[in-house]
Amino acid sequence: MPTSHRVPTAPGRHRLTAPGSTRRTPSRRPPRGGARRPRPGHGGRILALTAVSLSLLVLATAGVGRIWLNLTGGIGTFDAGGVANDRPSGARNGENVLVIGSDARVDGNSALGGGSKDDVGRSDTAFLLHVYGDHRHALVVSIPRDTLVTIPPCRLPDGSWSAPRPDTVFNASYSVGQSPKGDPACTQNTVEKLTGLRVDHTVVVDFKAFAKLTEAIGGVSVCVPQDVYQKDLNPNRATRGALLFRKGVQTLAGGPALDYVRIRHGIGDGSDIGRIKRQQAFVASLIKKVKSDGITPANLLPLAEAAVQSLTVDPGLGTADRLVSFAMTLKDIDLHNTRFVTLPWRYQGSRVAVVPPDADRLWAALRVDRPVDGRTAGPATRTPPAATTTAPASSAGGPPVVGHGIAVRVHNGTPVAGLASQAARTLSGHGFTVTGIGNAGEGHPVTLVRYGPGHRTEAETVARLFPGAQLQPTADPGITVILGRTNTTPITQPPTPGPAPRADSTRSADDDPCSDLSYGRPPAGSVR
Repeated sequence: MPTSHRVPTAPGRHRLTAPGSTRRTPSRRPPRGGARRPRPGHGGRILALTAVSLSLLVLATAGVGRIWLNLTGGIGTFDAGGVANDRPSGARNGENVLVIGSDARVDGNSALGGGSKDDVGRSDTAFLLHVYGDHRHALVVSIPRDTLVTIPPCRLPDGSWSAPRPDTVFNASYSVGQSPKGDPACTQNTVEKLTGLRVDHTVVVDFKAFAKLTEAIGGVSVCVPQDVYQKDLNPNRATRGALLFRKGVQTLAGGPALDYVRIRHGIGDGSDIGRIKRQQAFVASLIKKVKSDGITPANLLPLAEAAVQSLTVDPGLGTADRLVSFAMTLKDIDLHNTRFVTLPWRYQGSRVAVVPPDADRLWAALRVDRPVDGRTAGPATRTPPAATTTAPASSAGGPPVVGHGIAVRVHNGTPVAGLASQAARTLSGHGFTVTGIGNAGEGHPVTLVRYGPGHRTEAETVARLFPGAQLQPTADPGITVILGRTNTTPITQPPTPGPAPRADSTRSADDDPCSDLSYGRPPAGSVR
C-alpha cells in the first residue's frame, strides 16, 4: 500500500472549508504504472474540465523546468484498445478534448463520494473541450448525463464487442462492461458518434483528483444561491442535517468544493441542467483564480503535482513530454475567449433529448472551427492529421468543405471551355489555394483527384466538391484535379452550417460568478 501523501498548498495559503463541513483526510497516492482508475461522479464534469483547463494551463507556463522533474512517470493511462475503428476524420482546424467525470468508488474515492467500492464505474456528464485553431479561443460543451443517445459497439472485458444501444442515457456509456474502473473508451466512442467530431484526447478525473486540485490552489470562489444543508446533498436523509454552505459568495476547497459541485436536489431548480450551470460557473472561477494568482513556479508546482498524480489520460498524453507539449498550445487562451455552452436539449419525459437542428449547427460550427458568436477564430496552426483509408462521399451534403492550407492544381480534361477556371473559383471560395490551371486533353470521362504521398486526407476533402470524383494515388507531389466529362459542374457555393448557438446563451470564464446559476426559477431571495 502506498504511503499517505498530502498535496501542498501554494505558499501562504490555507485550506478552506465551508461552515459545518468536515475536512477530508488527504487521499493516498495511487500506484504508479498501468492503467489508472477513472474518477469523479456527480461533480464529474467539473473535475474533468478542471483537469484540462487548469492543470494543462499550469504546465504550459513559466517554471516548466522545475515542474518537469515532478512529471516524469506516474501519469495514469487507460487502455485505448476499445476505441472504435470507424472514427470521424481528424479536423484540420482545432482540437477536441473529451473530459469525463467518474464517480468510480475504487482507490479510496468511496470515502469522498459515498457508495460501495464494489459498484461499477459510473460517470454523470462530460465536457467536450474544443480548442480553436488560433489557440486563443476555446469552447466547452456540456453533455447532460441523461441525454438520450446511441451507444455504439464497445469492447467488453472478455474482448468481444457489445451491440449498439439506441435511446440510452449518455452516462450509461461509461458503465458498459460493468467494470469497477469504468470504460473511458466507450464514452469516447459515444461522443464521436453523437457529434461527428474526432476526439483527439480523453482525460478522466475522479473525486480525489478534484479535491486535490482545488486544495492546491487554495480554494475557488463560488456563489451559493441559498443556504445548503446535508439533506440537499443527500435527499435520503430523514432530517435537514448540518449547514454546509451559507448563501452568498465564499471560497471552497477539497471536500467542501466537491460537495458543492455534486449538489443537485434542494438547490436552484433541482435539475441536472441547473447543476451544469453552477458547475460551469465553478470551472470558470477556478480558471480565473489560477490566472489572478500569477503564473509563477511557486504557485504552479503544487497544482501540477496534484493534476499529474490524479489524472487518467489516453496513451497520447501518457508521458510528461506529451502532456507538456499539448499544454503549451493552451497558454494563450484568454478568460473572455473561454466559453461554456450546454448541448442543445429538451426534456423527453424524465430524460433529455437532443434538439437536432440546433445541435447539428453547433457540431457543424466546430467542424469548421467557427466560434459560437460567429466570429472567425483565426488560422489553424495544427499539423494536418494522418491520412485515412476511407474516401468521403462526394456530394454537397454533410459538413461544410473547408480547404484552408490545401494547395491544388486544376486541369480541364473535357471540351468545355473555361471549366478549369470555374473549378478554381469554386475551390478558392472554399479556402483552397489554387496553384495553377491548365488543360489535360479531352479524353477524361470522370473527374480524378490525383494525390502524392502523404496527401490522401487532403485529396478526400477536395473530392467532396466534385460528385463522382475518383481518388488516384501517384508518385507526383501535391494534389491535381483533372476534370472529367461526367462532372462539369462542381459545387459553386460553399455550404455553411447555419447559425450557431447565440453568444448570449454561453458564459465566459470572466463572467460574474453569481450570474445564470440555474436553468429553472431560483428560490425566492436567491443570489443572482
